[in-house]
Parts: sequence; structure tokens; C-alpha cells
Amino acid sequence: MANGQLLTTAAEERRPERRTDDVVLELDGVAKQYGAEEVIPDLSLSVRDGEILTLLGPSGCGKTTTLRLIAGLEKPNAGTIQLRNDDVAGNGRFVPPEERGVGVVFQEFALFPHLTARENVAFGLQDWPEEERDARVAELLELVGLEKQGDAYPDELSGGQQQRVALARSLAPEPEMLLLDEPFSNLDVDLRVEMREEVRRIIKEAGVTAVSVTHDQEEALSISDRVAVMNQGDIEQIDTPQQVFQQPKSRFVAGFLGHASFLSGTVHGDSVDTAIGRVLRDDVNGLAHQYDGSKIDLLVRPDDVTAFPATDEEANGTVVYRRYLGPTVLYRVELDSGETIECMHNHSDQINLDERVAVRVTADHELAWFPVGQRENGTIAAD
Repeated sequence: MANGQLLTTAAEERRPERRTDDVVLELDGVAKQYGAEEVIPDLSLSVRDGEILTLLGPSGCGKTTTLRLIAGLEKPNAGTIQLRNDDVAGNGRFVPPEERGVGVVFQEFALFPHLTARENVAFGLQDWPEEERDARVAELLELVGLEKQGDAYPDELSGGQQQRVALARSLAPEPEMLLLDEPFSNLDVDLRVEMREEVRRIIKEAGVTAVSVTHDQEEALSISDRVAVMNQGDIEQIDTPQQVFQQPKSRFVAGFLGHASFLSGTVHGDSVDTAIGRVLRDDVNGLAHQYDGSKIDLLVRPDDVTAFPATDEEANGTVVYRRYLGPTVLYRVELDSGETIECMHNHSDQINLDERVAVRVTADHELAWFPVGQRENGTIAAD
């Protein structure tokens, strides 16, 4: 059998027939309070069949609470949660976690130390016939690439291998949905990248819908089909990784997803005048002609701009910070206008601290923009 190919067993015949409805999970007006503290005020969210959706945000934003509400580990104070169009919370109903058909991979993996990898995977299949249970366990060990480690105990496995066992154990009962709580936080930095790719492969080959929680922007962007950026219990934006990164809907989203500089400019006809030159209106996303004469802020990330050593006559800024990152170097430039902008260069480029430079926009995609005075929470302040 090819690696990752699922066996056709009698167990599959017991699976409920999947509805054609594209939505697997629906949260509608969900609220959660702990005493007087309102963690989630009013959250609505849909998760589509077969996708990996990641809840991304800083500590305390409500993402883990949302995951626990989906799992049934917490009860909402208001709103409804539906799985496959069936209420599991709200409308006077609450389905306990063990009856929701949801698998959970915890941050610390939570493997049973006295059980082998094979026994851990089989733990949730005690009511299955022995032959079917053994076939399902073998299937999953192959799917996660641990066919030869089935008799090993958790302390004999690496961190990555333990994570695969935890994933296989959660997939074993054929859940409607898989929930992952900071799944890579306990791994070494180098292993995280490898395991992101591996976990995504496993989830996709298993054909399960998944919701993940993380505060790691790179992790969310690399593993997800869609990303929901959370802030203070609300979803600020939900979209593909490319859209939330390149076209954020708020300054909070822009700033949370990597380095972000805001370059002020004034719209004049077919261009925007800035301290580092003109940017064509066609290179700014959705900038309508009604904004002619308005002041706006362009979002520029370090790879959208380039700094060139220049004479005093040509220069528009001074390098005030330099950080070597191996393949790249991050420069911070204080513009003559008083604004600060960051540039990312190849490691072979050599620009010295205090050197005068000319900064130019070199992006090959449309830039996002915000009205001047927009606060991080997305509201507009008076100028």
C-alpha cells in the first residue's frame, strides 16, 4: 500500500454519510464570560469541509477559549455551535465532548507513557472489533510514517514522532473534525518547519476538517487554507494566508502578521505622493478616485522597498538599525520626513549604519492602504 493511502475496511462502512453541505462547523453569536470578564463578546465563524482553518492571535485574544468551546470543554454563555447542521451547544442543548465526534491534539501531546505507540493510537477504539481495530491502527501508523515504531514507548520517541502518534490517536475514531492546540510549540525550532509540512500532509490525506490555534504567524500562514486573525475576542479578518498578509483589513492585522511600516502619502490623480517618491494608483489596492486629495497610509513590508546607497542630493533617509538574519539583513531607515521604514536585503548587500540611502518602492504586487487616523482596532479617529 502506498504511504498515506487509507485502507478500505469495514470501519469505513460505519462512517455516517457526509452531507453535501460545505459547512462542517458553524458558530453563530457565540459569547463566553468568566465571571465579570468577557473573553468572547460575539463571535461568528464557519469552517468548510476539508479545510484547515487557523485561529491566530496574541495571548489573551480568545483563540484557545474558542477551541475549547468547539471541543465542548467549555459552555458558551450565548449563541449556538453546530456540527454538520446539528446543535452541539445553544438552543437549550449541550453535547459533551466525547459525543461530538471531535478529535483534539493537545499542546503537550498527552500520550500515555505506559502504552506503546500502537496502544496509544488504539486507545479510543476499544469498542471496535479486534481485526478492524488492528487494521485501523496499522493504517494510521503508516499514514504518519511510524510503521516501525509501533512497539516503542513515548519516552523512546523524538518530539516529532510523539506528535505524529498524538495526531494518529486523534484521527483513529474517524472524527468529524480535528482540533489542534498550539501543536508545534513544544518542538525545537528546526523541527517545527518540518512538522508543519508533515502535519498538513497527514490531515489532507486523512481528508479531515481541522481547526488549529497558534500565536505563531509563520506557522499559521504555512499550514492553513484560511486564517482567522483574532483580537480581543473578535475576528478582525478571515481569509487565505496570502490575502490576510498582503491585503490586511486593519492595522492590527497588518502589524501582527510580520514587519509593517506605514508610509504616509497624498493622493493626486493617478498617483500617491510619498516621502520616497510617487506610487501609481494602479499599484494601490482598491484606491478609488473619490480619495483624490486625501491623505492615506500605505502598508509597506520590508520586501516591498529597497534602500540604495546615495549621495546627499539623491538620499531621502539614513540607516539607523541593521540586523543580520543569515540569508537576509533587515535595515531600518529613518526618512528625512521623520518617518521610519524597514527594508529587507540579501545578505550579500552591504549598507553601513548611519549611511545615507535612497529608499524606493519595489513591490511587485498591489499595496494595501489605510485612511490616516485609523486606529489598530479598525475604527477611524479624528485627524
